[in-house]
Amino acid sequence: MPHGYINDSVNPVLVESIRGDMVENFHRGAAVVVDSNGHTMLSIGDTERPIYPRSAIKPLQAIALIESGAADRFQLGHKEIALACASHSGETEHTDIVRQWLTRLGTDGSALECGTHYPTDRQTRIAMTQQCLPASAVHNNCSGKHAGFISVASFHDWPIAGYIAKEHPVQQLVLKVIEEVTEYELVDSPAGVDGCGIPVVGMSLVAIARGFSTLAAPQNQQGSRRKAMQSICAAMAAHPQLIGGTGRFCSFVPLATAGRVLVKVGAQGVYAGLALAPLPLGFALKIDDGSRHAAQVAASWLISKYCQLEHREKAKFQMWTHEPVQTVAKKPAGEIRPAKDLLQQIQ
Repeated sequence: MPHGYINDSVNPVLVESIRGDMVENFHRGAAVVVDSNGHTMLSIGDTERPIYPRSAIKPLQAIALIESGAADRFQLGHKEIALACASHSGETEHTDIVRQWLTRLGTDGSALECGTHYPTDRQTRIAMTQQCLPASAVHNNCSGKHAGFISVASFHDWPIAGYIAKEHPVQQLVLKVIEEVTEYELVDSPAGVDGCGIPVVGMSLVAIARGFSTLAAPQNQQGSRRKAMQSICAAMAAHPQLIGGTGRFCSFVPLATAGRVLVKVGAQGVYAGLALAPLPLGFALKIDDGSRHAAQVAASWLISKYCQLEHREKAKFQMWTHEPVQTVAKKPAGEIRPAKDLLQQIQ
């Protein structure tokens, strides 16, 4: 059956939103967990149907930045590599590093083709508004990834202008790396344009989870790729605040697990992640209606269930596994929680 087919099957309800005495919303979806040997530990829903991984794929895209030699050439450290994997909130610590990085490349924010939006961090956005400061492409949550693309283009002496186009050699290189790491053929995959303008291609949740499980345990990869994967995991673990930002789930997870578990959000209800120890694995999930809150609850449940957390670590995840629903006045109104179809899964 070709990629992008219309699936008539109905995914199970993974998450439910409770308000008062009843379920207000049912969030259907699919999820998969794969160990480093390729064995499936969990498969719920249609995990073979192609989905767009969106920004959840960034840690795999960043492999090309290191493997190409660009990271070494431009002396990029863990902070820059973490930002290449990030969907950051546009806080000062994020944007300062991106600006310094671009200066090192001999350019500035005008080279970024990701588009402009104000920081997603509320306090930073308010401060900029009060000071009448304009937003720039550096504030885009994908500016670190795009700085990485510009680095690869500069390293190879490829044109920087147009680096987001699918036919540009940077994007061709990135797609080739993803295809190899996930062991998923992309030539006939459904294709589109991501929010930041780069190509996005459809792939199965199984393939995404397999790619992240390889990232977690890259022993069988060639030297340069193994080094790249190890650097990415080390950077994300060392600088969790750069992966997301204040109050963000992607930053909370490595902080709560001492860097043993790493996770990356994608738009429209996607999450992917990995556990480094004691059992290396990768996981991926997609909430059908695109709810970020529901995806966050499902991801928290997967981590608590499969990543062999200590008791004190599991306790920290409770506030994410059961996300409060509140009124505007911050009064309790309900919760978003794992649904029966998810809770009945056995490890």
